[in-house]
Amino acid sequence: MKLHELTPAIGSTKEAKRIGRGHGSGNGKTAGKGHKGQKARAGHGMRAGFEGGQMPLQRRIPKRGFNNIFAKESVAINVAALEVFENGAVVDAAALADKGIIDNAGIPVKVLGNGNLTKKLTVKLSAYSKSAAEKITAAGGKAEVNE
Repeated sequence: MKLHELTPAIGSTKEAKRIGRGHGSGNGKTAGKGHKGQKARAGHGMRAGFEGGQMPLQRRIPKRGFNNIFAKESVAINVAALEVFENGAVVDAAALADKGIIDNAGIPVKVLGNGNLTKKLTVKLSAYSKSAAEKITAAGGKAEVNE
């Protein structure tokens, strides 16, 4: 087989519909556009969501709240979630992801102070609440900010 002998599989390609080439073609005269009207004109085109002058759906439905486009995505965990680690372990985002506590190790993690911690851990995460940092140090561990 040579390069010039290659052809597409049978039925995989179709001839382009030739419109406006006489009424014998089945798509002559108005070329499949019907009679007059906005859609029959050259250069017609309505913006996305246009409903013929009716109030469009995106303007009809109620809008609530505020979405801050500059908000930095982060995930919060509680001190109690750190109990799953062994005594003396180093806890970072990758270790939390391995244990299934967080889904994505690339997102900053903040530790909140709900619950108790009995193990001595070295925690290297993005941020801590005041009570969380106190609980980690009270258990004999370290709360280091990792950026």
